[in-house]
Formats: sequence, C-alpha cells, structure tokens
Amino acid sequence: MNEVSSECGKKCEPLGCSSTNGDLQGEAGAVVSIFLRMVPRIKSNEGYGYSNRNWKKENTMHSLDRNIVDGGQALGQWKRKSKGRSSWAAAPLCSQRCSLTSQGVKKMRSSTQQDSRRRDPQDDVYLDITDRLRFAILYSRPKSGSNVHYFSIDNELEYENFSEDFGPLNLAMVYRYCCKINKKLKSITMLRKKILHFTGSDQRKQANAAFLVGCYMVIYLGRTPEAAYRILIFGDKSYIPFRDAAYGKCDVPLPVSCFHAVKKAMQYGFLNFNSFNLDEYEHYEKAENGDLNWIIPDRFIAFCGPHSRARLESGYHQHSPETYIQYFKNHNVTTIIRLNKRIYDAKRFTDAGFDHHDLFFADGSTPTHAIVKRLLDICENAEGAIAVHCKAGLGRTGTLIACYIMKHYRMTAAETIAWVRICRPGLVIGPQQQFLVMKQTSLWLEGDYFHQKLKGQENGQHRAAFSKLLSGVDDISINGVENQDQQEPNPYSDDDEINGVTQGDRSRALKSVVIWWIVCDYILPILLF
Repeated sequence: MNEVSSECGKKCEPLGCSSTNGDLQGEAGAVVSIFLRMVPRIKSNEGYGYSNRNWKKENTMHSLDRNIVDGGQALGQWKRKSKGRSSWAAAPLCSQRCSLTSQGVKKMRSSTQQDSRRRDPQDDVYLDITDRLRFAILYSRPKSGSNVHYFSIDNELEYENFSEDFGPLNLAMVYRYCCKINKKLKSITMLRKKILHFTGSDQRKQANAAFLVGCYMVIYLGRTPEAAYRILIFGDKSYIPFRDAAYGKCDVPLPVSCFHAVKKAMQYGFLNFNSFNLDEYEHYEKAENGDLNWIIPDRFIAFCGPHSRARLESGYHQHSPETYIQYFKNHNVTTIIRLNKRIYDAKRFTDAGFDHHDLFFADGSTPTHAIVKRLLDICENAEGAIAVHCKAGLGRTGTLIACYIMKHYRMTAAETIAWVRICRPGLVIGPQQQFLVMKQTSLWLEGDYFHQKLKGQENGQHRAAFSKLLSGVDDISINGVENQDQQEPNPYSDDDEINGVTQGDRSRALKSVVIWWIVCDYILPILLF
C-alpha cells in the first residue's frame, strides 16, 4: 500500500491502490499529482475538519471548491474519535479533476471509503437538564445500569400526521410525558440513579422529544422559554422545525415559539395540569366521539363540522348536531359559529337554545376583514363558551380562533399557531399562517384599544387617531396591496370544493385512516393467530 501524507498538518489514510498493478500505479500517480497541486490551497484553509457527516468550516476563511473536497476524500479521510455508532454521509466518489482515473481505481477507492464509513463514528449528544435529569441523542440503544436509568418515548408518544406535518405533540402527550418524568424522579427504586431520556437518529422524533423536554423545563422547572431552548441547542445542535399540515412550503416554522406558547398559556390560565382532564381530552378528540378540542378552557371549542344525520361513511364517523347538544349544554357553550357551507339546518342548534352564526369562506383560504371583525364582535358579546367549526375543524377554525387570541392576549402569530396546534394538531394551514403574521399588528392595536375602552381610559381625540391608524393597517393584505373585501360569499356555495373533495374532506379521511390502522394493528393479530 502506498501512503500519502498531506502537508496541511493532518494525517491521511492509505489511498487503497495495490503496488502490484502497473496500470493502477500510474493512474494513482495521476491522482497524487492532482493532490500535490492542491496542497498550497489546502494549506491556506487549515480550518477544515470532518464533523457530523459534513465537511465543516471552523474559521471564516474562504471555502475550498467541490473538486478540492472530492480530491481530499479520494486520498483518505481524517480520523476522529467518538463513542457513537459509525456513520458517514454519502459523498461524490470522484470529481471532474479525477475523471481520468480508471474504473479499477474508482472501485478500490469506493471500497476504502466504505471502510472509512464503518470506522468513523457519529457523535452522541448529552444535555444536562438538572443534576439528575439528562436528555440525549444516541445512535445505539443503551442499557440501564446501577447509576443510570435510560428511557425513550419515540415509539410511545407518536404524532398522527395529516401530510408533511410531524409535530408538535398534542397536549395529552405533553401531560403524559411530564407525569412520566415526575414519577421516575420520585421513584424510590431510582432515587440514586440519573434519569436519561434518549432519542434516536430520526430527526422528526428528535424534534418532538426536544419539544417535550423543553415543555417540562418551562412547566415544572420554571425555566424561561429562551433558557430551555438554549439548553436544547447546546453547541451546534439544531432540530428541524415543525410545519403545517399542508403539502406546500412552510412559511412559519415554530422553534422556540412552542415554549413561549406554553409559558403564556400558563400565565393566561389556558394550561393548568392540576385540573387537566386527560381522559376527557383523549376521549373527545377521537373522530368517533365528536372530534373536538378545547383551545381556551371555558371559552373556545374547535370541532369537526356536523352533518344532517349521524352515520359511518368510508370508515369515518359523521355526527349530527344532536351529538353535540348535551355536551355543549354541560359545558356552558352558548354560541355556534359555522365557517363552511351549510350541511345541516341551523335550527337544530337554535331550537335547542344556542345562538348560531354563519361566516362562510372557502376551504384552505383566508377570511376577509369583515369576517374577522364579525367573529370578534360575536365572541366579545357571547355570554358563554363558543364552539367554532368548519368542515374538518382545522384550517378555517384555527385561523379565526387565533385572531381572537392574538387580539385579546397579545400573543405573536407564531406563538398562537403553536398553541392551537398543541391543543388540536393540524390547525392553521398554508396561506392562513402568513395571514396571521400580517394581521398581528392590527389585532394587537385593536386589542389595546378594546381593553382601554373597558377601563374607560379612551378619549375622543385618541379614539379618532387610533381608528385612522387601524384603517391604514387593515388596508394592507398579504401581497402588500389594498385589501378590498369581496362580496359576501354564498353560504350554499361549493366554491371550496375541488372535484367534489375539499381539504377538510382529505383531512378527515386521513384522521379516519389512522384510526383504522390502530384498530387493525391490534385486532388482526388476535383474529389470525
């Protein structure tokens, strides 16, 4: 074996060419000559090392071009030590400057790289939460010992996605996780052990595991959202951001906003695990039991749109208004707001003593200023709780409830989106996210004025100036042009449908499929064996 050492102060491994083959020796020499021409450029960029599956720059010097990187890989990889499982990212085997090498050299070099992949380990990450609690990202499954208790929730608390979304996990899972941690920390058999929550290599599960750890720090350890986030991103660790339940590009990723949402929910009384009813949450969120969730306790319910009659269609439970009436009465719901086209007769709610309002806008779209204003007026004058629905109770429903939260609790758009999704996964979809971002300033101003008015602190001059400011803000749409309210759409319109299937239909069907998967997973093995 011929060994070549670079002049940049780092040891290189054997090239992998046999000295018994003259042809291969000649071609290997060509590769070496290329490398020698690259040495002066490599020497001027000594801040490069190999870390975490990528060539990583450790200083601010200009980067090597791709051919130089490939040339360095052809001659061997730098060694580094770690405790984790060995893993290398796939890289181009040959650059254009090495294109003259024969297939034999390519094959032998590829074999050398594969050996290097097996030898080069990937770093495990350990993060200290408290003196006894740790969070880790591990690439091999550990075993508990006399001093450490390992556990994972990756296959226990799992997100049920609609499309490309994968989190955050819902409120019930946050509650279950916090209870699990507290139980382990208080367990007599583990009093002398450190508790280590670990997750694996799946980046989506890493993000959800980190979300749960961060929530525990905010809720039970009293950490600020920023402090919790800093612990989780120690060093160069990062997590893929959560996204919406649509198929397009995500405009509003939610990193630290989830922790801010949880913190503010605690401050405003939305979240109190001392009174949280886990059984009720998990019962009523199921499609067969009503598919409803409280977004603000005793104030807002988001639920799936009722149908004219209760039935099971294509594996999905459709509920009539009568399904919800008794539950709503028991929980002081006085107002129903429908955002989709009329599928049931509103008299079935009004005859039962509820106020009912229609504020239709197309599935997957954003509401007009008039619809937002009308919803806020209805909610601000409602005596009891308000139940809002569209077809699936996701996009349109979440958008308008979010408007109310932003106005009256001054939460940012990202915080509000994070909170409503923690309560009911899938809320606020596609352009509705950016709509809320654009509405944030005007809703905050409206909220400030509303609460000043309640305190009797407004005056005529201030009110006139404030109204002028609001009108200027509200005339700006997402596209930066004047927002001219269109004619009120017909509540009987089918404009929200594409080939007879709406986004709400697709979302509900996906939720139904998940339920059938769970049933089949448990029932079929029993029937067959």
